[in-house]
Amino acid sequence: MQRENIINYPASPRLRHRRRSNEGIGEDLKPNGSNLLVNDRNKYKSMLVRAYSSVWMIGGFALVIYLGHLYIMAMVVVIQIFMARELFNLLRRTHEDRQLPGFRLLNWYFFFTAMFFVYGRLLSQRLVNTVTTDKVLYQLVSYLVKYHMAICYFLYIAGFMWFILTLKKKMYKYQFGQYAWTHMILIVVFTQSSFTVANIFEGIFWFLLPATLIVINDIAAYFFGFFFGKTPLIKISPKKTWEGFIGASVTTIISAFMLANIMGRFSWLTCPRKDLSTGWLHCDPGPLFSPEYFTLPGWIPSWVSKVFPWKDVTILRVQWHAICLGLFASIIAPFGGFFASGFKRAFKIKDFGDSIPGHGGITDRMDCQMVMAVFSYIYHQSFVVSQSITVESIIDQILMNLTFEEQQLLFTKLGQMLQDRLFSQ
Repeated sequence: MQRENIINYPASPRLRHRRRSNEGIGEDLKPNGSNLLVNDRNKYKSMLVRAYSSVWMIGGFALVIYLGHLYIMAMVVVIQIFMARELFNLLRRTHEDRQLPGFRLLNWYFFFTAMFFVYGRLLSQRLVNTVTTDKVLYQLVSYLVKYHMAICYFLYIAGFMWFILTLKKKMYKYQFGQYAWTHMILIVVFTQSSFTVANIFEGIFWFLLPATLIVINDIAAYFFGFFFGKTPLIKISPKKTWEGFIGASVTTIISAFMLANIMGRFSWLTCPRKDLSTGWLHCDPGPLFSPEYFTLPGWIPSWVSKVFPWKDVTILRVQWHAICLGLFASIIAPFGGFFASGFKRAFKIKDFGDSIPGHGGITDRMDCQMVMAVFSYIYHQSFVVSQSITVESIIDQILMNLTFEEQQLLFTKLGQMLQDRLFSQ
């Protein structure tokens, strides 16, 4: 194997504490295929480091899943904070920041304001359901829910005024660049990943399955590319190969169908969480998670029945939805990773951070997950959830928008209407 040429580039003053590497800078000048994993002399050492980190991440992830909805949401919030920190630091200039004391706090002010807005809208009904037994807390939460949008708007306006008041001569370009960069992070990163929380409370199943499929696709693509990758897939990410992409796609779709059958049998994973409590859930799974039995047709060769002795196959309806999730996770979601690769090349960095050995930063692991989370939520709301009005949805709206006294009045009037209708018959 020919020794690769190393091209040294001057460090950019815009970036602080960022690692440069051949992968992020000189790919276009290297021979095609020189960056493939099969040609990497250090690939086994790199694989061991990645495997060690992956075991710890998967173990921690499984523990959080076992603890339940609130702990999963807390994990998502922590991940979002670390992602925001990595991205805020990406365009940070130490020299300019020293001349603008307190300006860095403005990024975090907008971040937590956006968090209050998004999570307030997502969790308002569940918060109301949690405090219904305490009249004082219920009254406080009712006012908070009613005026939530106005509170968030004035919080944002306060940040906007703060930004205007901190403008400093000869620093305008840097400050407005930071302002735009902060809002891009909130829109592209924070808003997308917040759909994850919505999926969690619709049932851990709708969070766990899509997230697991992305992990399986990533691992399968790495191993297929590691052992068989010969044909480059996309120039912007030169270590990706067609062999890895196709092998990972097949593995992900099969895994989606099988995992949906396993996960769909646990009510703890499939039941939606209607409040913010931490107890275990039990509910009617409904037809989506009810098993259907299929008998293998008679035209199947006899040798198949010898290899697979069972004649009846149990399939959950949700498994057909899982195939759609698997298709998206294997074909569309990887473009989130390609986007991140192009972004890193634009700023001449190898990784967004170095918090995970062998993987880079938190953002490097979440690029495809964000794309998948949005699709999972939209797919669930469009093709899974019934759009008809139910008694439960009407009660939820009453609890959210009416005071306790108004609810009592509504109850009295409904009773009178029902009595009048009963007497009129």
